Amino acid sequence: MKKSRLSSLFGKGFFGKDNPPTHPTPRSEFWAGMRDIIPLIVGAIPFGIIFGTLATASGLSAHGTLAMSLFVFAGSSQFIAVGLIAAKTSWLLIVLTTFVVNLRHLLYAVSLLPYVKKLPQLWKVPMAFWLTDETFAVGVCRYESSAQSTFKHWYYLGAALAMYLNWQLCTLLGITVGQLVPNAADWGSDFAMSVTFIGMIVPYVKNKPMSIAVGIAGVTALLGYGLPHKLGLMVAAITGISAGMLCEKMLNPKQA
Repeated sequence: MKKSRLSSLFGKGFFGKDNPPTHPTPRSEFWAGMRDIIPLIVGAIPFGIIFGTLATASGLSAHGTLAMSLFVFAGSSQFIAVGLIAAKTSWLLIVLTTFVVNLRHLLYAVSLLPYVKKLPQLWKVPMAFWLTDETFAVGVCRYESSAQSTFKHWYYLGAALAMYLNWQLCTLLGITVGQLVPNAADWGSDFAMSVTFIGMIVPYVKNKPMSIAVGIAGVTALLGYGLPHKLGLMVAAITGISAGMLCEKMLNPKQA
């Protein structure tokens, strides 16, 4: 199967590659996915707790906070929405802002499409809902691994479900316990989030296109830091991916 441009930029990291199931079955793939996403779950724990704390402090009810995690399940968008709610922003602007922030998931979906297009809708719908940065990082490596398996979607399901359950539990913990901890919002979440995403990216920086993509995206993110509603992140993502794809095309014109 021919790789998509975006997924080829990620290369083949350690997720889903070093220890694939020897004789893959739906069960073995499912548990392998749960196992491989554990490092990223650990990085997501403080964010879920802080979100639960901030959401209730911003005026959302406990039920509303839980509902957002259950039905939105997009950490960065949830944090932004909570900030806008606290600032008494109109719901229209909140919806538009979170929509723009989540546009990166379209890029992820395009990269995964070649591997899931033959699956029934019963699989595609939950896979799309549970698509996150972490799930994509783990899942795309398993799909692109050389290990032969017709059950890789079960691997994705295991990783996605583990991340989803973790986010719900941490949100609940933030609502019930986080409010008892003074200044829980000052735990350095920005630094922790940066470290988590660096840990996701570094294993994939193994070729020139990926290095250029990361470098251009980083510089663009810094230059666009002051843009409203975190738009600098979207601009950085699009710019970095475009630069990486252009570099790949120049280095491998026959594969264009």
